[in-house]
Amino acid sequence: MNQYKIMMTGGGSAGHVTPNLALIPRLKSSGYEVKYIGSKDGIEKEIVEKEEIPYYGISSGKLRRYFDVKNFTDPFKVIKGLGDAYKILKKEKPNIVFSKGGFVTVPVVFAAYLNKIPVVCHESDITPGLANKLSTPFATKLCVTFPESLSVIKENKGVLTGTPIREELFFGNRDKGLQICKLNKDKPVIFIMGGSLGSKFINDTVRESLDNILESFYVVHICGKGHIDEQLKNKKGYVQFEYITNDLTHVMNAADIVVSRAGANSIYEFLALKKPNLLIPLSRKSSRGDQILNARSFEKSGYSMVIEEEDLNKDIFKSKVNELYENRKKYIDAMEKSPIKNGLDRIIEVISNSTKK
Repeated sequence: MNQYKIMMTGGGSAGHVTPNLALIPRLKSSGYEVKYIGSKDGIEKEIVEKEEIPYYGISSGKLRRYFDVKNFTDPFKVIKGLGDAYKILKKEKPNIVFSKGGFVTVPVVFAAYLNKIPVVCHESDITPGLANKLSTPFATKLCVTFPESLSVIKENKGVLTGTPIREELFFGNRDKGLQICKLNKDKPVIFIMGGSLGSKFINDTVRESLDNILESFYVVHICGKGHIDEQLKNKKGYVQFEYITNDLTHVMNAADIVVSRAGANSIYEFLALKKPNLLIPLSRKSSRGDQILNARSFEKSGYSMVIEEEDLNKDIFKSKVNELYENRKKYIDAMEKSPIKNGLDRIIEVISNSTKK
């Protein structure tokens, strides 16, 4: 088997790292030596180093669509990051770079282009994020998750692959998940998450509704770093986590229904596991609206129930949760008929075809 070297990059949130982790075992079994470039102190550093993958940290500045005083200084960090990435790639000489997006990837992709190294990017959302918009002119291919995305990608670079799902996700054990959460089988379980960084809006809505919801359900709540409510620590039937890593597959398997933001990686995992879900996409006031498009696409296909932030309060939340649970079979049936498959094989194929031999 030929040994090739791949340099992966992606960061800023777990959503830009998790798909890379899904690809790594398959890349290794396909003969690739895997290394990683990320920011010096981003969430990706800790996640990747736990996987014992060689990690290179570079200077990175955030790419913003709004005014911030840091917009005047961060371009210099990006330029320094370009220099850092160029030196790393020149020394390591990978056969290909795989970029998952996030602000740290732009200097890496440009440095790869300068080093004549092919680049495959992946976009999870329907519309490309700013990092991938800037990177695509220097990429060989851009893998996309939604069919709707292909119409906005130029130069025939778009390839519909779906998103890579971690294979261990399918080996979760419901009983083990309940044991981790110290719950029994008396009530159905709602699994609630607000993205890798947590959502204050979802956290507050859940906690305001808690007494009513706990009459019928157990609640497992991933609330984000620093968002544990100490006053609710001993609330019977309510389990809080800042974040779950190794046991997530078991905890998700224990869920009867899910409430979540609408990041593409998460909703494709719910689809793969056939978990009926209520999506509360990030508002247009604080995002570019990509989660709303993701959610509406899944709603149209019958996989998800959707409610936007502006329409939500504690009474509507309780009502929607009950409605979702009562109609869960309808959503499971739609997900079972879905033509969408795990994107692992297709992405590995694109990487293999693009690798500098």
